[in-house]
Amino acid sequence: MRTRADIRPRRGSRTDMAAAESCGGDGARPDTTVQRAELRLLLDTALRPGESWYLVGIRWFRQWKKYVGFDSWDVIGEGDRCLLPGPIDNSGLFSDLETQSLKEHLIDELDYVLVPTEAWNKLVAWYGYIDGQQPIERKVVEYGLFVKYYKVEVYLLELKLCESSDPDRVISCHFSRADTVATIEKEMRKLFNIPAEKETRVWNRYMGNAYEQLSKLDSTVQDAGLYQGQVVLIEVKNEDGTWPGQHFLPKSSTATSRNFTTSSKSSASSYSSVSATSVITNGDSSNSYGLNSSHLGRGGSGFVCNSYSCRDSAPLSQPGLCGLSNLGNTCFMNSALQCLSNTPPLTDYFLEDKYEAEINQSNPLGMRGEIAEAYADLIKQIWSGRQSYMAPRMFKTQVGRFAPQFSGYQQQDSQELLAFLLDGLHEDLNRVKKKPYLELKDANGRPDSEVAKEAWENHRLRNDSIIVDIFHGLFKSTLVCPKCSKVSVTFDPFCYLTLPLPLRRDRLMEVTLVYADPRRRPVQYRVVVPMMGAISDLCESLSKLSGVPAENMVVTEVYNHRFHKIFQMDEGLNHIMPKDDIFVYEVCKPSEDGSEYVTLSVYFREKTMRQSSSTSGTVLFGQPLLISVPKHKLTVDHLYSVVLEQISRYVKLPLAEEYSTPCPDKGTCNGSNTAVEGDIEEMEHQDGGQEGKEKLTEVDPCHSEGCMQIESARDLQPCKKQHFTFSLVNASGTSEINSIVEGKILKLNAFSALAVDWDFDTRRLLFDEQEAQAFEKHGSMLQPQKKKAVVALRDCIELFTTMETLGEHDPWYCPNCKKHQQATKKFDLWSLPRILVVHLKRFSYSRYWRDKLDTVVEFPIRGLNMSEFVCDPRAGSYVYDLIAVSNHYGAMGVGHYTAYAKNKVNDKWYYFDDSSVSVASEDQIVTKAAYVLFYQRRNSEEHTVPSPPQEECDGMETN
Repeated sequence: MRTRADIRPRRGSRTDMAAAESCGGDGARPDTTVQRAELRLLLDTALRPGESWYLVGIRWFRQWKKYVGFDSWDVIGEGDRCLLPGPIDNSGLFSDLETQSLKEHLIDELDYVLVPTEAWNKLVAWYGYIDGQQPIERKVVEYGLFVKYYKVEVYLLELKLCESSDPDRVISCHFSRADTVATIEKEMRKLFNIPAEKETRVWNRYMGNAYEQLSKLDSTVQDAGLYQGQVVLIEVKNEDGTWPGQHFLPKSSTATSRNFTTSSKSSASSYSSVSATSVITNGDSSNSYGLNSSHLGRGGSGFVCNSYSCRDSAPLSQPGLCGLSNLGNTCFMNSALQCLSNTPPLTDYFLEDKYEAEINQSNPLGMRGEIAEAYADLIKQIWSGRQSYMAPRMFKTQVGRFAPQFSGYQQQDSQELLAFLLDGLHEDLNRVKKKPYLELKDANGRPDSEVAKEAWENHRLRNDSIIVDIFHGLFKSTLVCPKCSKVSVTFDPFCYLTLPLPLRRDRLMEVTLVYADPRRRPVQYRVVVPMMGAISDLCESLSKLSGVPAENMVVTEVYNHRFHKIFQMDEGLNHIMPKDDIFVYEVCKPSEDGSEYVTLSVYFREKTMRQSSSTSGTVLFGQPLLISVPKHKLTVDHLYSVVLEQISRYVKLPLAEEYSTPCPDKGTCNGSNTAVEGDIEEMEHQDGGQEGKEKLTEVDPCHSEGCMQIESARDLQPCKKQHFTFSLVNASGTSEINSIVEGKILKLNAFSALAVDWDFDTRRLLFDEQEAQAFEKHGSMLQPQKKKAVVALRDCIELFTTMETLGEHDPWYCPNCKKHQQATKKFDLWSLPRILVVHLKRFSYSRYWRDKLDTVVEFPIRGLNMSEFVCDPRAGSYVYDLIAVSNHYGAMGVGHYTAYAKNKVNDKWYYFDDSSVSVASEDQIVTKAAYVLFYQRRNSEEHTVPSPPQEECDGMETN
C-alpha cells in the first residue's frame, strides 16, 4: 500500500482553476451571525443510516470559519470582506482534476469536513461552488451487529466486474458497502447487456482462482464480506437449462461440508448470508474460470466451505508461512495477526484445540466465544500448510461486529488491534465464570512483596486465561505527595509495555526566502528551529543564514498560487505541518520621510473565456507577492509601477512604443464593470460586509543591506498601455470585492489582496514562466543532514521508569492532604510475562500536529536481559529472544504495516507483507519502522506468580 501522496501543488504545478467561475451562490447571503448560527446547529446533526453527507475541502471551510467568526478565538476578522471564501473549492481533495477522483488516505478534519445535506445546500446557495466540480456526496453506513456504529462512507468500494464467457474483460465499478448484491447484479446486467429474462448467478473470487457464489441477493456488500479490488463474476444460464460450468460438476462427492460461521449462535445474524453460499475452487487450467470437480459438493450445487479455503487440498507450503490478503487498508491487521501467529505458546494452544474446553460464552465482558473461535479457525488455516496465502475476511467481519472502529476500510493502528484482540481472547477464554467482588487494600507500609503477591492473586481471582498465563506481568507504581510526603504504592497488571521514545528538541524546516530586491531569485533554506518554538524562532534562524533582519520577514504558507495563511510572529511552529509550502517574504519599509506603509498581498490571474458562455473568468497562476506601499501613494498608477518593478526579473517589456495607446477615460478603469481591451471580466461580486481589519502589526523599516526601495522611479506614463489590470479580491483570490477607481487614493488595509489580471496573449508574450518559477538553493540545502540519533531499547525502558511530576491537569488526590496535588510518579517492573510485548510509542498528537518519531531504536535479536529492570529481589533471570516485529512505514494515519517473524518449526526469520511471504535475515530486522516487538522468555519457567514475601525492594526509593 502506498503512503499518502503530498497534497500540495509545488511551483510549476497545474494552475488553479478555482478562481471566479462558480455554480449556484445566487441567493441572498445572510450576515455572518446568521450563517454561523445556522451551520453550527446543522453540523451537530446526528448520523443516520442512508442519509447523504458532503465533503468540503478543509482549506475552504477554514476560510469560511474565519470570515463568519465561527470559532470564539478567531473572531477578529469576522465580516472582513478580504476573508470572503468565494465559491466552494474541493480541488485539493482530488488526485486528478479531470476525473475528480479522491486522493488516497484523506483524513477527516485534517483534509476535509463532512456536512449534512441541508448545510451543503445552504453553503451552495450562499457561495456557489467551482464550475465543473461535482459535489462529493456520500452515504451514512451502519456498522456493527451488537454495537451500532454509524459513519460516512468517504471511500466507495471498487469491485472488478467480469462475465463468465469473457473473464479477461474486467470493468471497475464503485459501490457503497450498503449496496446489495442485487444492486451489483443489476449493474452487471447493464454493463454486459444481459437481458432481464436471462437467469444469472453471481460469484466472487476470494483467493487465487477460488470462486464463491453470492446466492443471497439482499445481502449488503459489507455483509457479503466483499473487499477492495475483489473480482465479481456473473454467469448466464445456457439455453438448454445448464450452467456454463455445470459439465464440470460431479454427480456425487465425498467432500465434507463446513459452515462459514464460527459458531451456531452467529448463524442467525445478518452475516449468516455467507453461510448459504457455494464455492468453486481452482484446480483445472482448462476450464473457463477456475472450476475444479474435486472440490464440488453434492447434487451439483457446490458445498459450503469455510471463509478461507477448503481443507482437503494437499500441503503447499511450510506451516505458518501463509500470507494474508489485503482486504482494503487491512495491512495493520495482517501485521498484528502474523506476530500473534508466530507466538508459539499461544498458537500451540489453539492448534491443540485446548481452547474448546475453556470458551466462556456467558462472560458479559466477552464476545460469546466468537472472537476466540474465529481466531482459532484463522490460526488453523495459517498453519495448515495448504495455501501460500488466504483472505481473512470472516475474521475481520467478526472483529468489526464487536469493535466497530475496525469494521471499515480505513487505515488503523496494529497495536490498537493487538490490544483489542488480546483483551477479547482473554475474556472469551476466561476460566472464571463468575467474578468475585474484591475490595482493594492500601499498602499501608507493608512489604512490597506482600502487597505484590496480594495484587496478583486478586487479579487471578477475576482473570484466569491463556492470555494471562502468557502475556500478563505486574507494574509497581509509586506516588509521593510533594506537601506531606505521603507515599502510595500500588501494583497493577499489564499486558504490554508502552515505552516512550526520547523526544527531539528541534526540527528541520525547509523554507523559501523571497527577497525584496526584485533582481534576486528566491532562495530555499533548511533551518533548525525548536520543536515547540514560535514563528519568531524561524525568522531568527533564517536571519542568521540569509542576513535579512528577522523583523523584516513575513512568514506565509502558499497553496495553489495564493496565501493560505500569513503567520503572526508569536504563533507556534506546531501550526506548520512538515509538508507545508512555507515562503518567507522580505518586506522593506523605507523610513526617510516617516510615511506609513501598508503591506498588500498580490495574486496573478489570467483572464479566460468560459466554455459555457462568451463571458470571461480568471485562473490563478504563479507565485504571489507581498509588497509594501506608502499609504499616501496608494493609487492605481503607483501600484502598477511597484508591481512592474517587483516582477521585472521575469516580465520583459518591449523597448519600442508600439504598445502605446491613447489614455482611457478617467473613471472606473479596473474591475468587473470595465471594458479592458475587449475582454469583459464577469466576476462574482461580494456585497455587504464591514471594512477589513488589519491582520498584522506594522514591522520596522527595512534595515537589511542592499534592500531596494519598492517605490519605483519608473512611474507609468498616463498614455502608455497597461499590460495588466487590478482587482480587489478576497484572501483566496477567488472573488472580487470592489472595483478599483483610477486616480484616487485607495483605502486598503494591511494584507488586503489585489489581483493582477493578464490577458492570454500578453501573458504568453511578456511573462517568462521558467524564470518566474526559478529559485536557488542555499548551501544549507546541499549539506548532508545529520544522521539521526540511534536510541537503544534500554534507553526507552529507563525513560519509562524515570520519576516524573504529574502535570497541573493530571493531579493526584492525596488522602492525607485531602486535596489534589502534583505528585511525583514512578513506574517500575515487578514481574514480567513469558511473552513480553513492547510497544514503541512512535506517534504523538496535538490539536495542530500529528507526528511520527522515526528514530531508529536498536533492540537485541537475542539475549535481551530485563533482570536489571525488575524490582522484585527474589525474581529469577529474565532473558528474552525476539520472535516477531510489527513494522510501520510512512506517516501517521497512513503508510503501510508489515511484520518480521520467526517460524517456530524451522527457527528461520520471514518477512510478511500482506499476501507475500519471503525469507529474511536477522540484519534486516532492526529498522526505524519497528513499532511493536514480541519477545519470548528463554527458560520454560513462566514466573507468572510473584515470589513469596522475603524483603522489600531496596531499589525502589524515589528520593
